[in-house]
Amino acid sequence: MLPTPSTSHVPYSRVYEPAEDSFLLLDTFSQDSETSFLSDRFPTSSPTPLLLEVGPGSGVVLAFLTAHAATLFGRSDVLTLGVDVNWFACEAAKETVRRAVKEAEEEEEAAAEGEVGKRDGENNGEAEGEGRTQNTRNRKSGRLLATAQGDLASPLRPGAVDVLVFNPPYVPTDELPTLPKELADPAAATPAVATTNDDSGKRKPVPKTTYAQDSTLLALAYAGGRDGMEVTDRLLAAVPDILSQRGVAYVLLCAQNRPEEVKARVRAWESDGGRWMAETVGSSGNKAGWERLQIVRIWRAVA
Repeated sequence: MLPTPSTSHVPYSRVYEPAEDSFLLLDTFSQDSETSFLSDRFPTSSPTPLLLEVGPGSGVVLAFLTAHAATLFGRSDVLTLGVDVNWFACEAAKETVRRAVKEAEEEEEAAAEGEVGKRDGENNGEAEGEGRTQNTRNRKSGRLLATAQGDLASPLRPGAVDVLVFNPPYVPTDELPTLPKELADPAAATPAVATTNDDSGKRKPVPKTTYAQDSTLLALAYAGGRDGMEVTDRLLAAVPDILSQRGVAYVLLCAQNRPEEVKARVRAWESDGGRWMAETVGSSGNKAGWERLQIVRIWRAVA
């Protein structure tokens, strides 16, 4: 069983905390059926896949997919990106991925050194060096390119994404929250800012927030508007342009989002590159109520 990335560093007062929906995504990607699908969809002989998670929040899913790329995709040269409207989520997700990849690499190195220690040979020094070289070659983690603040997949050019993951704000609400202007561009928030160290050790500005702003940042992660689908509908409308020809999307829905209608709508999309498919590949254990969750996989079936 693959370990769940740690999110102990995440500021939950501003960033969505991993919950049943997050863990359902981890379980779905860990299924043999999905690892087989992804390995077949992206064979090692094909170009390097680009994975985008829209709204990574704490980064637990993005970190899981990055750190365990070789196991989940059958290849480790997977490049990953995260785009979130919440600046704090971008920073948290980046750190979650960094920690998860580091932990995975340390485990690989320990395993490789353990194998070396079992070898019988006259030159233990050469064996140890060989083991470390082999461990580097057999890297199992993908590579995070960046986490960026943005709206859905707007920072990317059309057709660039091979794997799209979206755990949307799916709770039905009367209205959608809007990002506070002063948090839309942290670099411009010159008054009343704190500072923190980035990966290079340099100091950078961090916007200070009020309780009301923090509440809005959290609401952006769960409030989905009418039927909980207003944000999801925007993303779905863009999927044919976002995905590459071989691309596949994983979108989380709750019962009140009317997933069967969503799947029927996707299957009716027109495409010159193959028939659009939509299937449920993961679901929560709850048998009733609007909170029952499912993961819908969307892809083109090439004839």
